[in-house]
Amino acid sequence: MFVRIFFFLVGFGLTLVGSFLIILYLNFMTIGYSFFEYVNFIIRSPEFIITLLGFIILNLSIFINGGSDYEFYLWCFNKLFF
Repeated sequence: MFVRIFFFLVGFGLTLVGSFLIILYLNFMTIGYSFFEYVNFIIRSPEFIITLLGFIILNLSIFINGGSDYEFYLWCFNKLFF
């Protein structure tokens, strides 16, 4: 369970940082870049790859099934009541 939480937080962080940097690059449009030049620049930048990788990790940590039936129970809760 802690591994899934770790990957969720890593994916969320990568997605957040990458999307923040992509939004920062919107300033290029104020200096004369067209929208298609902006999209072409973003697709080729490492920030797009970071955002995409974070989004994939985030979705995998949410939608892949866990290993055991009692994954969300705490260890002490299992030992005391089951």
